Amino acid sequence: MITFLAGICILIFGYFFWSKVAEKIFGPDDRKTPALKNPDAVERVPLSRRRNMLIQLLNIAGMGPIVGVVLGMKFGPVVFLILPVGNVIGGAIHDYYVGMISARNNGSDMTGLVGKFLGRTSGAIFLVLVILSLLLLVTTFTNIPANFILLLLPFGPAVLVCAVVGIFVYYIISTIFPIDKVVGRIYPVFGVALILVTALLCFAYIPFASSIPDLVLTPAGITEAFSAHPGGQPIVPMLFITIACGILSGFHATQSPITSRTITSEREGRRVFYGMMVAEGIIAMIWAAGASIIFTLRPEMLASANGNAIIFEILDLVFPTFLIVLAILVLIILAITSGDTALRVMRTSVAGHFGFDQSTMRKRILLALPLVAAITLLLFWSNLIPTGYAVLWNYFSWFNQVIASFALMTATVYLISKGKPFWITMIPGAGILFVVISFILWSSPEHLAGVPFGIGMPLEMSYLVSGALTAAVYFFLVRQGRKLRADTAFSADEE
Repeated sequence: MITFLAGICILIFGYFFWSKVAEKIFGPDDRKTPALKNPDAVERVPLSRRRNMLIQLLNIAGMGPIVGVVLGMKFGPVVFLILPVGNVIGGAIHDYYVGMISARNNGSDMTGLVGKFLGRTSGAIFLVLVILSLLLLVTTFTNIPANFILLLLPFGPAVLVCAVVGIFVYYIISTIFPIDKVVGRIYPVFGVALILVTALLCFAYIPFASSIPDLVLTPAGITEAFSAHPGGQPIVPMLFITIACGILSGFHATQSPITSRTITSEREGRRVFYGMMVAEGIIAMIWAAGASIIFTLRPEMLASANGNAIIFEILDLVFPTFLIVLAILVLIILAITSGDTALRVMRTSVAGHFGFDQSTMRKRILLALPLVAAITLLLFWSNLIPTGYAVLWNYFSWFNQVIASFALMTATVYLISKGKPFWITMIPGAGILFVVISFILWSSPEHLAGVPFGIGMPLEMSYLVSGALTAAVYFFLVRQGRKLRADTAFSADEE
């Protein structure tokens, strides 16, 4: 329990201290934000700070920080420290700088920012990565809530089919309507529901507090903590791939620009972007505590239980039936609020990269149609193949952290081009790039179940190669940033 409380304190301290360091380096001022300077009544629409905070929280806090973290707790109580430290110096920094740099560039999607700061070719490659990642995410986050609905209404496959169709139709409606007509109205309500269920979980854990394990701070205890996973998975890279949304998630790089277009002051950024990532970290810690209780009381679940099974066990242990139903409804909402904005980001990213006008409903529908067709095919495939969900999730997890790597590389080049301290984004950026490369090099069917192919390099060798490649990438990034700074014709942001 002490390790868990220490992690919560790290998150709170990080918000009140480290976020101010990040803000001071960026330097928000009184310039007009995209919603006030270039409103378009579709994406760039001014909304209140409180509404923006709740929208940002729902944008980033989908099922990722819950499913990912309950699986991540198989690594043991060391998660209670790695998660908050990674959140404060990595994930929240990532979200803040992506959101603020987007606001300085007329609310540009991450694809546009990558193209501007890393080059047009990098922007095109990144667009492909984003589209592939979000196609997988929308498909996954259509199936997850549909299966939760089937849990509440166990009347056979017809319920599942109707749920999948209904959720996907909502995604399409949310994607083509202006941001303030659907997302801006319902997300704040859903955000309050998420906070309510999280608070109820905290109180429900009190009788089980003694079952929340602590990290043993002895040489033997620390050694055991870094080899606790029942499947023998290494903390680096697997913990950071498994627990993406609570620590550092590239998906957030696709979501923060949505809110950057609706804030009315740059000074809101610390609360909206950094603060909501810390809030997601607290939510993830609370679900992590629940998973640790389950693994303590029912250790047989460590070996084989999937994320949904662990979540249901947590709810069944601490809640009465009516609260279980409420919690499952909130989980359904969380999954849906990731899928709808993901589809929206695909549409705006493609439109921004190719210069497609999206001012009318007809044009938004036409651009959304090929994306809808691709997701429909993935939905059919994933529901017909028994292992379809596992394959989609594995690939999404990897793509997700590749996107985070690109986002932090872009933020680093931005800071260099402005002559500002860039270590604040370079440190987490180099860390997640190291994780991504080492995962590619190490993973294989022999090393990791559910991975269809891979290089299969020995772990220590993958670390050496990954370290060298990461250093080389950041060497070129520093050169790129200095080149942009020296180019007087280059405008690093819209002054």
